[in-house]
Amino acid sequence: MSDKVIITAALAGSMPMKTQNPAVPYTPEEFAKAAYLAQNEGTAIVHIHARDPDTGKSSWAVEHFRNVYDAIRQQCPDLIINVTTSGRSSHHLEERIERIAILKPEMASFNTNSMNLAIYNWKTNQVVSEFVYENPFWFMERMANVMREHKTKPEFEIFDLSGLYNVLLLQRQKLFEEPMHFQFVFGAVGGIPFELANLARLYELLPVGATWSVCGISTQQFQAAMTAVLNGGHIRVGLEDNLRMLNRELARGNWEQVRWAAQVSRLAGREVASPAEARAILNIPKR
Repeated sequence: MSDKVIITAALAGSMPMKTQNPAVPYTPEEFAKAAYLAQNEGTAIVHIHARDPDTGKSSWAVEHFRNVYDAIRQQCPDLIINVTTSGRSSHHLEERIERIAILKPEMASFNTNSMNLAIYNWKTNQVVSEFVYENPFWFMERMANVMREHKTKPEFEIFDLSGLYNVLLLQRQKLFEEPMHFQFVFGAVGGIPFELANLARLYELLPVGATWSVCGISTQQFQAAMTAVLNGGHIRVGLEDNLRMLNRELARGNWEQVRWAAQVSRLAGREVASPAEARAILNIPKR
């Protein structure tokens, strides 16, 4: 199993719109089709946000999450569905916890530090929009307890060094089952960019036996993925993080980025993990 690469497809995120790439899914049916096509190319995990199907705008309503979750589960019964626990404002903190208690997914993101998050215009060198992404310690402790209660595997989203140190601090309370799984997020404005030194330091801090994956924003998606696959890591791609392919043409769908990740994995001498193999690697019991 150590030679298997787990590919995650982050299908939509909260910000990309069809006006930017028509392949971004809005409705539950579109999410299910995107998941099915990505699975056919090699993805074992799909990471989901929810959209209002009428407007396409991001929705934090649990019923929209349930509709997306159920549609994917019906179309792709073997896939691991990773539900986001993100939210934009402080009043969403309790809703983010309740989302896990209600849906009880196999896997969910676990955000590890409060930080500034922004959209940046690299041509004009201006911050276009921003917000403070709140993840206080009390919230992380509550989230950890709810995930453990419902047997949801946390995927620790590491935007910078503080996030990983926070997880190590919380684990002194034995809040998380081991082995743990980490995702290094590179290129978010407010977090760290992809650089070999940044990846190396994060890798050095991992607990013994932990698994890890990378996701990068825009072109950093490809840089991070190619480095990870050569060093024992796993890969996240998808329209949440990057709307284009390596040649800067719009991706025709999440499936095209998954196909690229699978090709890169095989060129590196590693096979692509099936959903069943991914569960074994990540120690997730199938339900």
